[in-house]
Amino acid sequence: MIAQQLVKLLAARGETISCAESLTGGLLCDAVVQVPGASKCFMGGIVAYDEGRKVSLLGVPVSTLDMHTAVSCETVLAMACGARERLNTTYALSTTGYAGPDGDDVGLVWLGYAGPDGTDTRKCHFNGSREEIRRQAVQAALAFLAEKLFQ
Repeated sequence: MIAQQLVKLLAARGETISCAESLTGGLLCDAVVQVPGASKCFMGGIVAYDEGRKVSLLGVPVSTLDMHTAVSCETVLAMACGARERLNTTYALSTTGYAGPDGDDVGLVWLGYAGPDGTDTRKCHFNGSREEIRRQAVQAALAFLAEKLFQ
């Protein structure tokens, strides 16, 4: 399992991780803390589903939300940076998107990454039910971090 590999590597390196979640609503944090020993590297997460909480808890600029919406590369990047800064971690991951079931952009997901080597985002499109989209987003976020760490 990818979460186990990430926890093992981060703990061995003495590095830490945090998460900022919207779309996944805590599932990303849960995937990490299910791994025995996660407390050695997982510092916490912020579930900021509401735009106001993205601003107040993660420091996402109101102008970013106004200009780009809550589901954008700009917002997910600000979320990752906010989590890394506020939770004082080596790395941070973030998620935002549309899980549905209604809307034109159902399945659109943005992932964010912030680390000592810089920042990055990834745009994804998933199919399936609301639950399936959210779970695919979690796996994609973990894979995104693994790509960064195992380069």
